[in-house]
Amino acid sequence: MTDLQDRVRADLACLDYPSKPWLPSQSLDGQPVLDVLIIGAGQGGLATAFGLMREKIGNILVVDQAPRGGEGVWTTFARMITLRTPKHVCGPDLGIGSLTPRAWYEARFGAEAWAALGKLPREVWQDYLDWYRGVLDLPVRNDTGIVDIAPHGRFLAATTDRGERLLARKIVLATGIAGSGAWLIPDFIEARIPRSRYAHTSEEIDFAALAGKRIGVLGAGASAFDNAATALEAGAGRVQLCVRRRLLPRVNPYRWMEQPGFLGHFADLPDLMRWRFMRHIFTMNQPPPPDTVARCAAFPHFSAHPGTPWLDARMEGDEIRIRTPGGELAFDFVIIGAGFVMDAALRPELRHFAPHIAKWGDRFTPPAGEADAILATYPYLARNFTFTARHGAAVPGLDQIYNFTFGATPSMGLSGASISGLKFGVRRLVDAITRDFFLEDAETHYLGLLRYEDQELTPDAWPDGGLGAALTPLPLPAA
Repeated sequence: MTDLQDRVRADLACLDYPSKPWLPSQSLDGQPVLDVLIIGAGQGGLATAFGLMREKIGNILVVDQAPRGGEGVWTTFARMITLRTPKHVCGPDLGIGSLTPRAWYEARFGAEAWAALGKLPREVWQDYLDWYRGVLDLPVRNDTGIVDIAPHGRFLAATTDRGERLLARKIVLATGIAGSGAWLIPDFIEARIPRSRYAHTSEEIDFAALAGKRIGVLGAGASAFDNAATALEAGAGRVQLCVRRRLLPRVNPYRWMEQPGFLGHFADLPDLMRWRFMRHIFTMNQPPPPDTVARCAAFPHFSAHPGTPWLDARMEGDEIRIRTPGGELAFDFVIIGAGFVMDAALRPELRHFAPHIAKWGDRFTPPAGEADAILATYPYLARNFTFTARHGAAVPGLDQIYNFTFGATPSMGLSGASISGLKFGVRRLVDAITRDFFLEDAETHYLGLLRYEDQELTPDAWPDGGLGAALTPLPLPAA
């Protein structure tokens, strides 16, 4: 790996232009102000930090509430065997070949291993991200959550779970799939089932304790099948997966989206076209990957039940009883894989701004027959990833927060919470932040230009008798 690290540093040295920092330093009451605070040190946060550093915005900090190596989902609640995306996907590298997953994998395991690889195992992807962070020396602080963001003068103040106050000119939210809301658990589950008897797919689950048990799983997505498979592999006695849809989706729109036009320029479309694209994509949904379904189907005590939404729940003795349109089902433990809800009010770091954040339903009225209640709840972002104000009036600090979560998808297309969108999303975000800084500081940069006096042509540059004489204007020729 040493040879690859040397290649990375050589490539970065060759591409180091322009090479000087350009943002004026800021402080408030003696406290230094970060140019950018990035919340989340998963793939999106790390790639954004690297992108900003390449543009000589180095006064940044990335924070993550997880311990080192536990950022994102790959070593926590991701229970698939491999990534969903093709192995040749790139993005965190920002166009530098020596930083690509392929270059790293071949350096570690060999070119033949890469050629034989189907998809990257999820733990291997986390290993790649750990190496990426280290070789680029990204400024990351782990075990640091953000519990509040509020305006503080012309800056933003982010309060950590340690009680520390970080000041920043701009904040990037790179907090993943549920970063604009929260994971969804049906109200009747929370109200009527003991907390020890259910879990969401995003939570830590003691699967060994489920051996021999009857398990109910709610959801049709990949994570629902992943958790069903993990329970089966841990020795569950029976697993029944219940799906609201009557038919599982079979066509994956993400594979269609993986083209430069859509990934690079979706955000440039007018509202109506963005709405139509996303409404159709959300309606199609993603099918569970074939290998994940096969993991479940290998067990005779697994069954899937399409057209079986959960309507209510209750405890009967020590048994969980779930009401469905076709009757009741009995379980010992249930796992919820029903997705997430978009609501900024559910994010502690956004509670100050949540009442003011515009949603798509606030800004766009779809044509007759094209309404979508879920799509309308997503935040309506400006073309630079920042939140917009719900009622039109300016809200101090709101346009200094950049949403690089899955909630940005209807406004910006695939971006931070999708490996497929990183290549284009990070570039667009970094360009937006760089542009915003320059426009805000234009007066300061202009004054710097007026004071600029570094001479390139000096008197000793002329070999014959002095610069002043050499530059005397010649007489004009006669008319």
